[in-house]
Amino acid sequence: MPRLFGTDGVRGLANREVTAELALSLAQAAAHVLGDGPRADGRRPFAVLARDPRISGEFIAAAVAAGLAGSGVDVYDAGVIPTPAAAFLIADIRADFGVMISASHNPAPDNGIKIFAAGGRKLPDEIEDRIEAAMAEVPLAPVGAEVGRIRRFADAEDRYIVHLIESLPHRLDGLTIVIDCANGAAAGVSPEAFHLAGAEVIPIGNDPDGMNINAGVGSTHLDALAAEVRRRGADAGIAHDGDADRCLAVDANGDLVDGDRIMAILAKSMHERGVLREDTLVTTVMSNIGLHLAMRDAGIRVLKTRVGDRYVLEELGARDLSLGGEQSGHVIMSDFATTGDGLLTGLHLMAEVARSGRPLADLAAEVTIYPQVLLNVTGVDRTRTDDPELAEAVAAAEEELGDSGRVLLRPSGTEPVVRVMVEAAELRTAQTVAGSLAEVVRARLALPDTP
Repeated sequence: MPRLFGTDGVRGLANREVTAELALSLAQAAAHVLGDGPRADGRRPFAVLARDPRISGEFIAAAVAAGLAGSGVDVYDAGVIPTPAAAFLIADIRADFGVMISASHNPAPDNGIKIFAAGGRKLPDEIEDRIEAAMAEVPLAPVGAEVGRIRRFADAEDRYIVHLIESLPHRLDGLTIVIDCANGAAAGVSPEAFHLAGAEVIPIGNDPDGMNINAGVGSTHLDALAAEVRRRGADAGIAHDGDADRCLAVDANGDLVDGDRIMAILAKSMHERGVLREDTLVTTVMSNIGLHLAMRDAGIRVLKTRVGDRYVLEELGARDLSLGGEQSGHVIMSDFATTGDGLLTGLHLMAEVARSGRPLADLAAEVTIYPQVLLNVTGVDRTRTDDPELAEAVAAAEEELGDSGRVLLRPSGTEPVVRVMVEAAELRTAQTVAGSLAEVVRARLALPDTP
């Protein structure tokens, strides 16, 4: 039986895979594992509940609230707020745990349930497994005064915005910024936060109707943002995804500034200000070699993790580091957040533009993004990527590329697929090397029934 929790909570088609019944049972199980029994201060356990504006989030949040309160957990319902806001609030009011209803950058018919531990931190696999196992147990069923209460978290947005503004090293006065809220959870808070930080704000994608989240807008659809930045003569554009844990940007010309370049700009700024702990940045193996070379030139060390922001978070925590993230725009500033925060990232990115007096395009140009080719080789045994002849081919390719490129072979976690990624100074070189390696993978790792 497949594991219920994926890489980022429980996700699927709302009312088919993510049902009210599942939400109720999951909430009861979470209460059993994370909120069973009175706290040290004598209070009932309590949790923060939040959601993005998908229409299905209304019934799923209602089911979660019922499951928690019926299990003796008080619920602080923050309504529609970003995922990083929910994580912050869990820590801010010292809740026992929290639940966010969102499917992030997925289309509107999908939804998901993310559970955070005390402190607003993501759950380790073993706790997720305990919650899944608890779904088969008899739920907690207190009566009378021991039943949980459901309260509106009235100042949730204000607390989060104040936190964001107080984190900034420099105000944004004089900057004009287009903010694309993806018709998602950022619509109510991101334009306000940037405005209070001093910027002139032009919002787009800020009219959610329950079904238009991520539809042609947001960090997965940047054309509208780029066009509006050019049309309005803005200094830059900031794009969030549906739950606002990501940030991508465009410069004044409408050109993309991806997560790698954002991390480089933030790392160099923090390095210069003496707040980049251990002068180290944490990225995944998918970050472009151009980021690594730029960081080397700036005297900043780069540590690499597996793909996934949870692995970046683990490395940051284990080594007490202050900055990490992914190409996709999941950037974690651990001095201020326990998860990727698109608003925090965008505000600090634009604060560096204001502090330095340099255009975003100028700051981003310090990272040369090398051409990257990714090929998926199907019908192969993904468990045998340690094949000696394949390892020799990879070593030969790496020697050919030298310091101007790199090779990454990565087995898929779910399919009989091996991913071959090659970066090089020239696109044609990357294509040639990737194609040659793909042929070796196909020849050496072919499944028995594969022609």
